[in-house]
Amino acid sequence: MTPPRPSPHPRADRPRILVLRALGLGDLLTAVPALRALRTAYPQHELVLAAPGRLAEAAVATGVVDRVLPASAPGRGVPRRIDWAGPPPAVAVDLHGNGPASHLPLLALRPVRLFAYAHPAMPRILGPVWREDEHERNRWCRLLTWYGIPADPDDLRIDAPPGPSPAPGAVVVHPGADAAARRWPPERFAAVAHALHRAGHRVVLTAGAGEGPLARQVAVQAGLPPSAVLGGSADLPFGELAALVARARAVIVGDTGLAHLASALGTPSVVLFGPVAPRLWGPPRVPRHRALWHPGHLDRARPGDAHGGQPDERLLRITAAEVLTAVARLPEPVRRPEDVRLGARPAAAPGSVPVPVS
Repeated sequence: MTPPRPSPHPRADRPRILVLRALGLGDLLTAVPALRALRTAYPQHELVLAAPGRLAEAAVATGVVDRVLPASAPGRGVPRRIDWAGPPPAVAVDLHGNGPASHLPLLALRPVRLFAYAHPAMPRILGPVWREDEHERNRWCRLLTWYGIPADPDDLRIDAPPGPSPAPGAVVVHPGADAAARRWPPERFAAVAHALHRAGHRVVLTAGAGEGPLARQVAVQAGLPPSAVLGGSADLPFGELAALVARARAVIVGDTGLAHLASALGTPSVVLFGPVAPRLWGPPRVPRHRALWHPGHLDRARPGDAHGGQPDERLLRITAAEVLTAVARLPEPVRRPEDVRLGARPAAAPGSVPVPVS
């Protein structure tokens, strides 16, 4: 059943739900199943997401959030306060973390109800027990289910935007990540991009704010023109980025927000993992997504530091040949009716990617 869409005209007298998830794009997209469950359970409420203001367009594009209340903290910290105005929320939901740091800013708003995980330092919150070894989508759906709201962690898809792609049918390569530990070496991204380009694929490189030098370095080494780099001085507008990913042949990316966007849009992807296991943050286990990970003899969920300053040793075990093999085995993307109208080129055959000997 399709959940109700957010109202484009919020009323002042509507009861409100406040959800705290003041993190990045990938964090937003992994919370979509939980947010959709809240939308379905409370169709007449305004659903307000406390998150960084730069995510406002992406949050509304999910189809389940009415508006974003800007809230952020350095790194992956918790905002100390939430600038809430008006009557207390009918429901406040902690989808940010576990414990006093994220519970207290919500309790300060005096919500009628608070949905949160139990924590020894907060004995009055009678929520479920937190589990460290749990996929992020499952974690928040389990929280809501405990409070009587059915939530399906596989209900993660969002609609493709209506606008045209800047590079229809391209293979999208994203070499960046917000921590070096999850950043595959640029020369390996370049080797993959070069092989795909030589095989006849259109290849584009995406770059977030400040990642322009990295993407341009990869483009030069891959023999791609400067026009192959999209973004870099600033983030690509979400609508443009989503249109690019939705109508791409495939996405090649590390464990970062663009990987979750490919999952949400159903675009085939190859995702490279290092310090954190795919079972915690990986794409759905379906043929159109391939998660590459080499944990060694110790298969711990978090064997490395996800925010470390050097590429994780498990990430470095992934070779360019392995990535190209994974791309070659991806199924063709499902073409949407709007792709035909917008002139997207047919995807190249999956088997057309050469695999170099390494």
